[in-house]
Amino acid sequence: MKVLFLAPQPFFEERGTPIAVDLLLKVLSKRGEYIDLITYHLGKNVEYENINLHRIMNLPFIRSVPPGFSMQKIICDLFLFIKVVSLVSRNRYNVIHAVEESVFIALLIKKIWGIQYIYDMDSRLPRQLLDEYPFLKPFAFFFYSLERVVVRNAAIVVPVCDSLAVEIEKYETDNVVVLYDVSLVENSAGEMDENLRGQMDYAGTLVMYVGNLESYQGIDLLLESFPFVIKKSKSIRIAIIGGKDDDILKYKKKSETLGISSHVQFLGPRPVKNLAGYLSEADILVSPKINGDNTPMKIYSFLGSGKPIIATRLRTHTQVLDDSTSILVEPNPESFAEGMLLLAEDEDLRQMLGERGKILVEEKYNFENFQIRVNNFYDSLARADAH
Repeated sequence: MKVLFLAPQPFFEERGTPIAVDLLLKVLSKRGEYIDLITYHLGKNVEYENINLHRIMNLPFIRSVPPGFSMQKIICDLFLFIKVVSLVSRNRYNVIHAVEESVFIALLIKKIWGIQYIYDMDSRLPRQLLDEYPFLKPFAFFFYSLERVVVRNAAIVVPVCDSLAVEIEKYETDNVVVLYDVSLVENSAGEMDENLRGQMDYAGTLVMYVGNLESYQGIDLLLESFPFVIKKSKSIRIAIIGGKDDDILKYKKKSETLGISSHVQFLGPRPVKNLAGYLSEADILVSPKINGDNTPMKIYSFLGSGKPIIATRLRTHTQVLDDSTSILVEPNPESFAEGMLLLAEDEDLRQMLGERGKILVEEKYNFENFQIRVNNFYDSLARADAH
């Protein structure tokens, strides 16, 4: 099939959605599909067999596009739409694979050119928008009505987790295939070129967070829990990997205000290729996420590392984790602190949870299963297209 793939992000960048897109493109390339990939002007070029990369025009006044809604994203999506129209008017495509908000472009193209589309659903866009801009809540019905239209018009909807699949059941669509993320630990298991504990000059209990520092990730919750921890144990530290300079500076100031700066180290962004090595240096991994439907991609790598996890007892986590594979706590500082202290004091519990988590990934959240699911729904599209 000839596929038009819409990736409305900087690509390639080492963050959640671009990593998921990269995994998907590897599977489609191996299938032998002919793909035109359209993405933003930002990011590192990556070459795939059978895939042609098309970028929107260079926008020198936009040098970064953060996760979530932003004016930069709106502008880039406008130019993405222009590029889509240009390619569709010159080529015949069997399907459009639309990631996130590019589904609205795909819907418009379907209405004009009649090309079916796949909705690659990483989150519920209306909820994400309303969480970020509460003043838009009077228009919630309109936004959810738009979501209903794009879901019902899709040839296949591909949510990234079970909770999204359940929530769109009300739209009465049968063509839903959950495509779980996978652990990246195996792909990053090579020799690491740095020693984080050596840099920190620390050999005690190390709690680690890896990911962006957007507010929904719960970094405020993590830091606010730590004064309760150090009241009972001075021998625990937090290493935080990831984040933009502005976010790191903001949270460094918060750590100073909380009186925990000597116990928290911000290590900044690190390459994904070394992820397995970083995780291996931790004693405890944390995901304090407080908002959102989708399970953080990091959870699958955390499980694959064989290290114990503390996470908030919210649907974003509990659709993958349970009390047999992790420590789940209420999303408040006191509970999060209790979870960290419990694991810090019980090495046997850490080992047991880590082993169970690794087994879960090996059985369910692995690249082989990911590949099978992608092949199945693309095979079904190819059969339908042939008729």
